Amino acid sequence: MEGVAGVVDWGQCRGPGPEYEVGRRLLLDEVNAAIEGAVAGGATEVLVNDSHGLMANLDPGDLAAEAGYLSGRHKPCYMMEGLDPSYGAVLMVGYHGSMGSAGILSHSYNPRAVAEVRRGGRVTGEAGINALVAAAHQVPVALVTGDQVTAAEATPFLPGVETAVVKRSVTRFSAQSLHPAAARRVIRDASERAVARVGAGSLGPPPASSPARLEVRWLTADMADMASWVRGVERTGERETEMVDEDPLGLFRTFITCIYLTRSLVE
Repeated sequence: MEGVAGVVDWGQCRGPGPEYEVGRRLLLDEVNAAIEGAVAGGATEVLVNDSHGLMANLDPGDLAAEAGYLSGRHKPCYMMEGLDPSYGAVLMVGYHGSMGSAGILSHSYNPRAVAEVRRGGRVTGEAGINALVAAAHQVPVALVTGDQVTAAEATPFLPGVETAVVKRSVTRFSAQSLHPAAARRVIRDASERAVARVGAGSLGPPPASSPARLEVRWLTADMADMASWVRGVERTGERETEMVDEDPLGLFRTFITCIYLTRSLVE
């Protein structure tokens, strides 16, 4: 939701309240633009995984093309729940930059726990982390939408991905957005191109090293200590941990487990 054009404040991302209602509407319209583009590009079925906040931000009756709707705040695979090898493509809509970047409302899963995540030594945002699941299932990530920081961070992990930049971050709390109608056109066109490229065989699954590896710097030493209790996680510094797994899906699940665990310390 933080990557949607016009969204620049947490009040637009968290309900209840009038600002949140505006944010929800903007999000719905961009999701529908992506759906419409995907169908125009050849998609025959769409599943929307609502992955923001409490993960129940959209009115399912307003989704385009009678898309399926996956919602609810506890999902074992979080933002990538529902994905399996039967799907043709993943579209990442409304994404944002990593914690530490100047991207609008930037964070990495939990802004009160994670200071930085690196994959293969390179800083990654949520797009690069979530790409581990797509790599495990050999499903292409075809589209990423958001600000310019998000697009730049995602590209190294998703070579050839279509990006739709709908706003340009000035600071972490200000951005210059396209008009919502213009943003929808940009997303629709990019989505159509992306899905058509997948159908033509010119855009494949994201690469993943073997073993797959994530380096996570936590905000506090306590969080690093708690994360190290999880199998496959090694503490490498006062606030640093390293997670390694031969299976990229297993690595992603380890990371998500640590995210859920460290939330118990953030009060």
